[in-house]
Amino acid sequence: MSETVSNEPAKAKLKTVFGGAFIIAGTAVGAGMFSMPVATSGMWFGPSLLMLCFVWYCMYSAALYLLEANMRFPLGASFDTIAQGTIGNTGRIINGASIGFVCYILTYAYISGGSSVTRYTIHSVANIMVSPSLASLIFAVVLGTIVVFGARAVDRVTTVLIGGMVISFLTFTGGLLDHVQPKLLFPTLSASDTLPYSFAALSFVTVSFGFQNCVPSITCYLKKDALAIKKSILWGSLITLGFYMIWQLSIFGNLSRNQFPALIAQGGNIASLVSAVEAKGLNLSISRVLELFSNMAVASSFLGVSLSLFDFIADLFGFGKDLKGRLKTAVITFAPPTCLGILLPNGFITAIVFAGVAMVVFCILTPVMMAWVGRQKNPAGYQVPGGKPRMLLVVIFGLLSLILALMDGLSLLPSFG
Repeated sequence: MSETVSNEPAKAKLKTVFGGAFIIAGTAVGAGMFSMPVATSGMWFGPSLLMLCFVWYCMYSAALYLLEANMRFPLGASFDTIAQGTIGNTGRIINGASIGFVCYILTYAYISGGSSVTRYTIHSVANIMVSPSLASLIFAVVLGTIVVFGARAVDRVTTVLIGGMVISFLTFTGGLLDHVQPKLLFPTLSASDTLPYSFAALSFVTVSFGFQNCVPSITCYLKKDALAIKKSILWGSLITLGFYMIWQLSIFGNLSRNQFPALIAQGGNIASLVSAVEAKGLNLSISRVLELFSNMAVASSFLGVSLSLFDFIADLFGFGKDLKGRLKTAVITFAPPTCLGILLPNGFITAIVFAGVAMVVFCILTPVMMAWVGRQKNPAGYQVPGGKPRMLLVVIFGLLSLILALMDGLSLLPSFG
């Protein structure tokens, strides 16, 4: 009996560590994953896997630097408090503006995307077709309520969503993996055939690992247990990497590189990919499963991003954690994006495009700066291993991602097809 009791705290901690990992993976893995083979088709399979691993390492490192900076502040501190105590008022304003912009834009984007989730669910259950605007409102109110209850509630719901995403993901990739052809994965390509297209792909892949906004919320949720938080970040980011690598293998192993210029010309969406695969004789009948995965991905991403925004707003305005304080935070967090979702319910794709550049600032660059300043002021406590070389690598990666994202937005980079 005593042995069982003594194991309970360890089991509870493991549960919350996995909960944190699922919040991270749920935030990062969105419906945009389906476009990754299109975005990296110019590079093709081998180079795209190398890029995925490199970007994963840099983004994982950036998250650890944010954790390091966060650990030097009281429990519950979020981006505003950390920035103010490390990079000063100017840095705080730039960092805060980029966080607010990205999180509000993404929250709106997921409310907009969640409209179709809600309409489909209501029609399936009650055979009632609601308007896109009403569906956006219902989506925001239901999932926003979960966020108001805090990280524990988000953990529980996200765990269920990630479980559903894994099952549906394996369902629609299983048939594809059975038909993977090595000769399609590894064609004879020179560096000049692939390298020019890697520049535009880098900014897309970088955004696909954007989960750093969750770190302050998870730090609070796991009560500043640095080892537990580090495990959550590691496992959550590796789950994300696993999703991406399997999807790349599934698509590139069934379609030739020469088919992608035509797919890109058609818009490069998931429907085009599935049609191309089915044209090869694979009758997958997976449209419903893909829709289910997409819906759960949108819901889990909304929970992760809006939880981060909620905690950021509470920290910025100094709202308390009592019911009154949380309701104030909820109004400022959800009212603007929900109104946009009602007025412009079809702005999902457009909104996502604008988030990339600002995300690089607070997900990559300022975490390193805050950790560096924190070390100068107080070298004690948790520090990310790797010293200055690791910090320099992440900074260079962040600057390169920022420049390439701007160039891609201005259509200055080579496009495959």
